[in-house]
Amino acid sequence: MSDSVARSEAHSESAKGRPRSRIGGRKRDRVQPGRTGGGTAGRYDDAAAGRYDDAAAGRYDDAAAGDRGGPDPTAEHAPPETGTTAELAVKEETDVEVYDPLGLHTPDRSHQPLRARWDPTAPGDGGNRAPRPDRDVKKQSPLGRFISTYGWRAYALPVLFVVTVLVIVDAVNGGAETASASGAPGFGRLSPRAASAGIIGAPPGDGHFPTDLPTGALPEGGPFTETGTGLWHTVAGSSPEFGEGAELHFSYTVEIEDGVDTSGFGGDTAVAAMVDSTLANPKSWSHDKKFAFRRIDRGEPDFRISLTSRDSTRKACGFDIPIDSSCFNADLRRVVLSEVRWVRGALSFEGDIGSYRQYLINHEVGHAIGYHQHQPCETDGGLAPVMMQQTFGTKNNDIAALDPDGVVPMDGKRCRFNPWPYPRG
Repeated sequence: MSDSVARSEAHSESAKGRPRSRIGGRKRDRVQPGRTGGGTAGRYDDAAAGRYDDAAAGRYDDAAAGDRGGPDPTAEHAPPETGTTAELAVKEETDVEVYDPLGLHTPDRSHQPLRARWDPTAPGDGGNRAPRPDRDVKKQSPLGRFISTYGWRAYALPVLFVVTVLVIVDAVNGGAETASASGAPGFGRLSPRAASAGIIGAPPGDGHFPTDLPTGALPEGGPFTETGTGLWHTVAGSSPEFGEGAELHFSYTVEIEDGVDTSGFGGDTAVAAMVDSTLANPKSWSHDKKFAFRRIDRGEPDFRISLTSRDSTRKACGFDIPIDSSCFNADLRRVVLSEVRWVRGALSFEGDIGSYRQYLINHEVGHAIGYHQHQPCETDGGLAPVMMQQTFGTKNNDIAALDPDGVVPMDGKRCRFNPWPYPRG
């Protein structure tokens, strides 16, 4: 018996009783290179031998090899020599023996990307994994850690903090702005009640003004009453007191001169409603804690707010002037509101007619409660003081032309119209 036959029989005897792993459920016969026969010695069990597709090209079948974690597939490999004992039996952890004639099989498959561990919570051995190289990482600053932790909030929080501080400062300062920035108006000095006598608020001088004086000109508009009866009737209605009244309490009536037709602007009740809502507004005189007001329709009021015809206005205000205006007659305790201005407004007052009516009420009631002196435009481009004669102009030069010796300087300042004592409320 030849040596090759003997080795083949010995191999068969040693394989008896051991399980054989097959791939694909079949075996392929391959003729060894250099041999012409297809005998038993020239055949290889592909499942056990790792299955050569092309021994000369050094290619491996991964199904038999187990994975691509073996030797470099581009390397040249020679088939096992005939008759050698290169077929090795490898026993897996599952007690299944596989043949590994080339010594390529390794029980540790920790590097296989698709291999799942039986116990994911068990610590890995890490024996076959190369340590990760140290990287030169720049240490992060506390500010960087703060930004990386909070993201966009890191930028929003400082902005919110600054806005909060500004709001608090504004609230502590009472919402006041600098005169240069806001043109916050003033009122002048408050006179005692005993000093209220005569006509307050009428233009000074002898009444002889140029008829072509542009300031105070009457704009085009609806009809008004030239002459009334000189008598006034009280509009029915009263109101609760508004304002704190720490020092002064005022009562008033709303009256309409007989002969004045109010139907064109809502009737007598509409006039009374405008007066009440204006004085009760937080931007009006009731904002000052010193004052309190209430409307009555019986008894003697502190002053009477009276809508008056053109002729009666000129008589009550004590001057003959081609410019229509209003005033407070302290002797009569009457706030005289010119019906001509109530209907038409004023060219110099650049606001709407409703705002002008509010200005007319606040300005003349301001005289009645003690603010006797008129005020100039304080800040160029700012809001005009409510005690400025805005009927004649919002420019100091225009008002100074009416009274060159008055308190208003000819300094070129110009204000914006403003109907309120406290425009910010």
